[in-house]
Amino acid sequence: MYKKVKRMTATMRIIHWVNVFSIVAAVITGLYIAHPYYQSMIAEAAAYKYIMAYNRWVHFIAAILLDVTSIAVAYLYFFSRFEKPVKKLIPNAQNIKEFFEVVINLLTLNRRKNFDSSKLDSFNAVYFTILHLLLFLMLFTGLQMYVWGLYHGASSIGAWWPWILHVGTDWTLWVFGGPHGVRVVHHLTMWIIIAWVAFHVYYQVWRTIFWREGDMAIVFGGYKFKKAK
Repeated sequence: MYKKVKRMTATMRIIHWVNVFSIVAAVITGLYIAHPYYQSMIAEAAAYKYIMAYNRWVHFIAAILLDVTSIAVAYLYFFSRFEKPVKKLIPNAQNIKEFFEVVINLLTLNRRKNFDSSKLDSFNAVYFTILHLLLFLMLFTGLQMYVWGLYHGASSIGAWWPWILHVGTDWTLWVFGGPHGVRVVHHLTMWIIIAWVAFHVYYQVWRTIFWREGDMAIVFGGYKFKKAK
């Protein structure tokens, strides 16, 4: 016998899918911006193509969506009425034990499972926190590369916008050794996020197969199942 357990609210599911499509769009357009890789020699005159401009626009919008959802997630970590993930990030004995129990469960192919899988576990709380920290790093390095291109120190909405970007992101030049270092970090972080996504998808499929609790259905309907005692 199984009982239905709610694991994600509608807001959380919307944030999840916004992140999915934004990451896909940001990766595709980001790779093109770094190195144009598909055909731009179309029939229209060059003045009407704007292929790089469209890629930059989609990349910027995708990045804004990721940053906004990351801020929303940061708020929900502390103030959600459904579930506060920050409680699972506290390095107390219970959370540390649960973290390693989840790792052991994964490494032993479900031969040992000493934790409640119907609730958020500390392993996933840490794993998703890493994602959002990576997204914030992409925000700062990306905006630094963006403002680096405003050589005249102004924008279409005034000089205040580049000034804010310099104040907020110039520290990346010092930390990563100049514009080239910022670009390298931005690019490498993208590959880390891709690896994060690959493991996340793999792990959710793994949980669905081994636990038989319908974990893959959580992001669609918000519910999974738990074996009733």
